Amino acid sequence: MIDRPSDQEQEYFIRKDLERLKAMRDEHHKKQQEEERARLKELHFMHCTKCGQEMTTVTLTGVEVELCPGCGGMYLDQGELAKLTESSKRGALAAAISSARRIWSEIGK
Repeated sequence: MIDRPSDQEQEYFIRKDLERLKAMRDEHHKKQQEEERARLKELHFMHCTKCGQEMTTVTLTGVEVELCPGCGGMYLDQGELAKLTESSKRGALAAAISSARRIWSEIGK
């Protein structure tokens, strides 16, 4: 004779199924977020936020900055502005800007 499962057994297995489904849903959601982040990075990485053209990386007074050949924008990563304006490098920002203008004129040709 087969015994009918008790209500506690049913509740236990229902809870286990719900926990497993929640874990699967969370894993799927996390994977979707990672894929979306990778897709957006591929789509926008090293592209100008203003005009969308691909930027080039150049070294100005020892600091790598990104320049847009389309609109002439200069993009600095975190800490790069501080490096360009350090007191030990007086005039570095002016030199960087003149170098950037020279490079823009070369790229624009």
